[in-house]
Amino acid sequence: MGLGNKFKEVKKAYVEANKLLGDLIKVTPSSKIVGDLAQFMVQNSLTRAEVEERADELSFPLSVVEFLQGHVGIPHGGFPEPFRSKVLKSLPRIEGRPGASLPPMDFQALEKQLRDTHGDDITPEDVMSAAMYPKVFQEFKEFTTAFGPVDCLNTRLFLDGPKIAEEFEVELERGKTLHIKALALGDLNKAGQREVFFELNGQLRSVLVKDTVAMKEMHFHPKALKDVRGQVGAPMPGKVVEVKVKEGQKVEKGQPLCVLSAMKMETVVNSPLSGTVAKVYVNADSSLEGDDLILEITE
Repeated sequence: MGLGNKFKEVKKAYVEANKLLGDLIKVTPSSKIVGDLAQFMVQNSLTRAEVEERADELSFPLSVVEFLQGHVGIPHGGFPEPFRSKVLKSLPRIEGRPGASLPPMDFQALEKQLRDTHGDDITPEDVMSAAMYPKVFQEFKEFTTAFGPVDCLNTRLFLDGPKIAEEFEVELERGKTLHIKALALGDLNKAGQREVFFELNGQLRSVLVKDTVAMKEMHFHPKALKDVRGQVGAPMPGKVVEVKVKEGQKVEKGQPLCVLSAMKMETVVNSPLSGTVAKVYVNADSSLEGDDLILEITE
C-alpha cells in the first residue's frame, strides 16, 4: 500500500479511527477493521473530522462497511451514529448475531466439492479452512498449484529470492533434496519478464519470471484530476477485483463502481455523483497506484 514510511502516521490515525468506530474492544477481526480505516485515512490524508463530515461520499474499506452493517455482530455500546447511517445509507443491516440465520454447514458435502475441484489430497484442515475462508483457500490452492510446495523454502528465499551465484538446498521430503544455484538474469522483454538461469542438481535450466519491480516502473496510467468531479480515482494502491459498471451505464451517487484489493483489505469504490459512465479505464486484475483513474462519469 506504500505506507511503510508512514508507520507513525498510521499509529496516530489508528487512535482516531478507533474513536470513529466507537472505541471497539480489540480482537480479530475488530483490530483489523480499525487498522483498515486508519490506513485508509493516511492513504487519503483524511482527519477524523473530515471522515465524519464526508462519510456519505467516501469509498470506505469493505471491512469497515461490513462491520457497520453488522457482519461481525453488534459491538458493546452499539454502533456509532450518525456515522453508521451516513456510511451505510440504504445498505442492508443485520440485527442480532450474524451466524444465527446461517444454515448448518455440511462438511461432508464441502469435502466432496473440494475433492472434485482439487483432487483427493484434501485434509480435514483443508475442509475447515475452506469453510471459514472460502476465497482465501481457493486462492491458496491456485497458488500452490502454480508454484508448488513453496513451504519447503526458507522465509528469506520465499520473500526475497536467491542472490546470484548463491547455492541452496530444498528438501521436498525425507531423502529427496534439490540442489539449486542461481546463475544469471536475462534482459527485460516487452512482456515485463526476464529469463532466469539456474542449475538444478547440476543441470542448466531457465525459466521466464515476471519482473514485478520493472512492471511498476513501466506502469503508465492516467491520474484522476481532483478538480474534475466526474473523474473517479483509486483511493489506494491495489488490484482491481471486480468492475461493477460498464460504459454507457447510468449510475446513482453512492452506487458501487468497482472493488479494489490490497494486503487483504478490500475497498468498494462508490460513485461520487449521479450520471452516465463515459469511459472505463480498468478491468479485473488491473494494478493501480493511488489516484489512478478508474472511470469517468458525465452528469
